[in-house]
Amino acid sequence: MSPMEEGKELKELNTFGISAKCREFKRISSLEEAMDFFKESHATPLLILGGGSNILLRNDYDGIVVWNDIKGISIVEEDDASVLIKANAGENWHQFVMHCIDHGFAGIENLSLIPGKVGASPMQNIGAYGVEVKEVIEAVEAVSIKGGELRIFSNEECEFDYRSSVFKTSLKGKFFITSVSFRLQKKPTFKTSYGAIQDQLEIMGIAETELSIKAISDAVIAIRSSKLPDPAKIGNSGSFFKNPIVSAEVYQIMQQKHSNIPAYEAKDGKFKLAAGWLIEQAGWKGYREGDYGVHDKQALVLVNHGKASGEEIYQLSEKIIGSIQDKFGITLEREVNIIGSGETN
Repeated sequence: MSPMEEGKELKELNTFGISAKCREFKRISSLEEAMDFFKESHATPLLILGGGSNILLRNDYDGIVVWNDIKGISIVEEDDASVLIKANAGENWHQFVMHCIDHGFAGIENLSLIPGKVGASPMQNIGAYGVEVKEVIEAVEAVSIKGGELRIFSNEECEFDYRSSVFKTSLKGKFFITSVSFRLQKKPTFKTSYGAIQDQLEIMGIAETELSIKAISDAVIAIRSSKLPDPAKIGNSGSFFKNPIVSAEVYQIMQQKHSNIPAYEAKDGKFKLAAGWLIEQAGWKGYREGDYGVHDKQALVLVNHGKASGEEIYQLSEKIIGSIQDKFGITLEREVNIIGSGETN
């Protein structure tokens, strides 16, 4: 079992590149180590950290940061039509997607280049270009943070919703995800109608007869790379805000005032508005003050140009939320988890 570290710097473990320290740091690299660690009683607060791609540290963390570094990918069962593949939570998400594409396993190619680790995928029900990970998750293995008991969650028990799951709602902070099992297909159903995938495929010269999960992945990677900054070059956590979901009545009012507003049909007759468009219309795209700001190509992304503090970025998000509320009457919600200063959303 790896030892505890004191006062560890977390800058390299969060994609915003925020300089912050924790009181203690614990690296967990196996299911058994997770069960043993959580069997013990821990008086100080715990922060579970995977890829650090969906958090904003407002200040130092006065507790134990538990880093999920459990690796491994294996096939649980397989037949002519599909494969059940188990990925441990510490695996890099994009590398896992590439592994599946290399083996001809379809279903997550539209989720290429999403930052973070496998363990975060069910927690926030990651989604992009017309696909949500809930569509392919069969089971989630997790260890209770109080007691260390192992539990297997079925897809239904995960209570998936838009960018959410039971792990972000009623069971938030109660389980440490150790692996996720995905049901992927050997005969793909291509999804190219969402966003600019079809246009990108045409730019790449991919004819319909040449379509493959690799081609779709390449198209998604090209689109995301053109719009979203690489965290290795400029600190960010990808989409900072959720796309707001509104009633049909609110959408009609918005459309009457703004005929070009991008929107997509959601469930129960509601509509999903593009948060990035709202933020851009409010004049925030490319905004910069000191070392923090809004990306100049994608208004949905807040960035750290070098030495910004987590508090500065948080206060910027507050200003943007207030601005959108004033201009459109729409309340934006953060997709990123805020850590510190009593804020946990």
